[in-house]
Amino acid sequence: MDADLSTLAVVIERPEHLRLSRLALQAPGPADLVVDMQWSGISTGTERLFWTGKMPPFPGMGYPLVPGYESVGRVVEAGRQADYKIGERVFVPGANCYEGARGLFGGSASRVVVPAARVFPLPESLGEEAVLLALAATAYHSVAGGGRGLPHDPPDLIVGHGVLGRLLARLAVAAGGAAPTVWETQAIRQGGAQGYQVVHPDEDPRRDYKAIYDVSGDPKLLDTLISRLAPGGEVVLAGFYHEPLSFQFPPAFMKEARIRAAAEWQRPDMLAVQALLASGRLCLDGLVTHRERVDHAENAYRTAFGDPACLKMILDWSAAA
Repeated sequence: MDADLSTLAVVIERPEHLRLSRLALQAPGPADLVVDMQWSGISTGTERLFWTGKMPPFPGMGYPLVPGYESVGRVVEAGRQADYKIGERVFVPGANCYEGARGLFGGSASRVVVPAARVFPLPESLGEEAVLLALAATAYHSVAGGGRGLPHDPPDLIVGHGVLGRLLARLAVAAGGAAPTVWETQAIRQGGAQGYQVVHPDEDPRRDYKAIYDVSGDPKLLDTLISRLAPGGEVVLAGFYHEPLSFQFPPAFMKEARIRAAAEWQRPDMLAVQALLASGRLCLDGLVTHRERVDHAENAYRTAFGDPACLKMILDWSAAA
């Protein structure tokens, strides 16, 4: 391989301190790809926790780090064991290929070296919206169980109308069942529903939900959610929580409530989401709301984490040297 083994990367040096830095890349092997990035998304869940320094102990955690697990680019080099063509567009769910910085999750860079088995080929018709695939797969996994033979009750209540909540609601509608209700407290985020209703929780009198999916990341909501369950109902923790969760036992006991944590998406989830997109049963429109050039990365991160009108911010790497 003869690609330039350096990259321009977003580096979080310490909480709330970010810079663009030129980093050396590890040499690619015969099963690796070198990918030049076109776009990367900023996660308002895990990346916000890295940014604020509130991320709980996590494998590979530490500073300085290159964040990002929502990246789309084109193959510029392929090892002899990598079954990809030069110029092929791929989704890269992160990379760990840097000298002098941790790759957690490592996708926010102009160029990465990544095992071919880790990436997913993309159709040309799916442009910048492809950065949303990891979140769509996360939503799918929370219901389908990642192809492990563990399908769960679909949501009839979703808490939070950010990107993950919207994708979960769209997947529920695509499955053909009853449309879920979505709770959202911020008026600016209550619009944009596609086939389901969004309400403020104070305006919802129901207390017979069978499956409540919480994507808010709020660790203080469990008692409220348990109070809204039907007997034998389930609360699914589909967000990411940086503080301990607790609940009052007697109400959960009387409801015989179940509490389940949804894990990280798996390859079958990503393939299922891509099939739904190809069939037209799922769409990703209206979810990418903000874009910034990579040289404005710090402003992009602050907007992504601080502006409730920003659903998904993406970085454009097209001008990166």
